[in-house]
Amino acid sequence: MLYELATLSFKLNTLQQALTAIEEYTNDATAGRLLGCWETEHGVIVGKLLLLRSFDDTRMLELERKRLLSSSNPFGVGEHLEAFRAESYAPFLFLPQIEPGSYGSVYEFRTYHLKTGGLMPTIAGWEAAVPERIKLHPLTTAMYGLDGIPRITHIWPFPDLNERLAIRRRAAQQGIWPPKNGPENIAHATSTIAIPTRISPLA
Repeated sequence: MLYELATLSFKLNTLQQALTAIEEYTNDATAGRLLGCWETEHGVIVGKLLLLRSFDDTRMLELERKRLLSSSNPFGVGEHLEAFRAESYAPFLFLPQIEPGSYGSVYEFRTYHLKTGGLMPTIAGWEAAVPERIKLHPLTTAMYGLDGIPRITHIWPFPDLNERLAIRRRAAQQGIWPPKNGPENIAHATSTIAIPTRISPLA
């Protein structure tokens, strides 16, 4: 199983129109399986979506990527798009596959650009720490990049932003998070808060 996380930036006041077209586009079996579609809540004030899809194998992912890059109407929303970026990922092998469902009203996407050689120590630390951490609240997934800058991205659902802060504080106070070899291998980190849209299987 492989994942693609796409970031789509839209012209002002077109995002809601685009959602219907994206839903139709992702109903095509060749477009992978839509797992989540979120609208970003903070940062640059422009319509922006995060789109998470799964693919059974490398061939399916590569064919879909080629279709996107060669299309004048990517994701079926070319008339509304300002720009898009699509990134390929593989999940940490010890984690289960993502299952659609209702997990939280807000999601946090954290991406860590890693220092050279930092991937395997990072994954080992996560494997040891995740069982205790998810007792506080579930993890949607953690995955490592297959293209571009060496990185991991992890996605967490939360009931709301206040509970997000409370859960993170409890994890730190109990000494179960961050994972061993985690912070030591981060070169650069970003965090994005996003809200599930009406077409998102993850909500």
